Parts: sequence; C-alpha cells; structure tokens
Amino acid sequence: MIEIDNLSVTFQASGRVVRAVENVSLSVAEQESFGLVGESGSGKSTILRAICGLAPISGGSIKIDGKPVTPQTKAFARQVQMVFQDPYASLHPRHTIDSVLSEPLAIHGIKNTDTRIEQALTDVGLPPAFRFRFPHQLSGGQRQRVAIARALMLEPRILLLDEPTSALDASVQAETLNLLTRLRETRGLTFLMVSHDLAVIDHMCDRILVMQHGKAVETLTREALAAAEMTTDYARALFTASADRMLA
Repeated sequence: MIEIDNLSVTFQASGRVVRAVENVSLSVAEQESFGLVGESGSGKSTILRAICGLAPISGGSIKIDGKPVTPQTKAFARQVQMVFQDPYASLHPRHTIDSVLSEPLAIHGIKNTDTRIEQALTDVGLPPAFRFRFPHQLSGGQRQRVAIARALMLEPRILLLDEPTSALDASVQAETLNLLTRLRETRGLTFLMVSHDLAVIDHMCDRILVMQHGKAVETLTREALAAAEMTTDYARALFTASADRMLA
C-alpha cells in the first residue's frame, strides 16, 4: 500500500541546509501496521509530512497503492488521512464536533451527513450527543477520539499516525491504542505510525523501522523487537533506554 524509495527531505534553515531525511526506503503491505521509531529529530514525522505534501521532497519517490502520490487532492484524501499528536491543537476551538466531522463530507459532496457523523462517533466510542459539544467540553482522550473519527469520515484505506497518544495520560493512551487496533481490524486499515515509545510500537505494529539522524538504521519484526534481537548498537541502545524508562 505504501512504497517509499530512497526518500530525501531537505530544508533551508537559518542559512544552512538541514537534511531531515536521507535516502530512506520502506514498504508497508495492505492492512499492515508499520512503525517508525527513533529519537526526536530522527526524521520520523517528516516522512509522514512528506507523504501528505507538507514537507519538500528533494529526492526519491513515494507511491500509494502502486501509484505516485498526488497529495492535497480529493482523491488522496479519500485514500490517506493523518491523525496528529496533539488533540488540543488539531481541533478548531470554536467549531462544534458536528462542524469538525461534517466539513470533509461537505468538501467531497457526500450526503447522509447525520448518519455518517453518528456512526463515526459510535465507532470511536463516543455518544452521538457529543456532536453538538465544543472541543473545550471534552477531555484529551475524547478529543483524540474525535480526531480519529474525523480521519475516518472519508473511509480512507491508510492512516498516518503521528505520536497519536503521546499527549494523553497513560490510562487514556491504552484506551486509544486499543481503539485504533479495533478500527484497523474492522475496517481493514493500513497504518504507518510514528512513536518514540517502543512499548507503544510493540503493541501496535507488525514491523518497525529504527531511524537516527534522518537515516534508516534497522528494520525489525515485532518478534525480533520483543526478543531484543537487534543487530545495530543504536537500535539496542534505544531499546534499553525505553525499557529503563518503563521500569523507572
């Protein structure tokens, strides 16, 4: 479903060249959940932004379902949607949940708005009455559920998940991850997920790509990650640091 070949993303910042991503390749099969892990600044989120046309591609190619991406088009939006890290920033504070969820339907000329909105809220475990609330009337976990519902409104095949639980409390994180797992199974979704937390990745993903300084370091299966069978020092150190944080 997703093919990335020798992707490079380069920025100009303060008079210097920043190579955010350098020659990264990966592929994600249909209905697979693939994780990108690494320290801050490793280029994980930049890859998601490049897929969506929000970061400048300086080399390589990206294909969705075998075709070159044409981001920020209606056809792309029907196939690929993104869930951002911060549910407090991703919803307009002056728009009701009804307005947030109906907007993509209006843009794409889709009718049966009421039915779709109520079904989307039900799918993410929120009562239909929530559609007339404002974001400030919802908890962080409820806001992220709304953000997920918005991403599902156009019935995409791929979700790009950029640290979708890092801004949430631990108990709410677990609820959100379980929700995403259920939605992936029931809707046959393909996930490309960014996280700095290996425990989250281990729970959610079939395979992972470890990144450092914009480069691909190592690809691991879930089984290899669980057994700590890394082949590079950096991946091993990342795993050890994550395990230490969980024990602290």
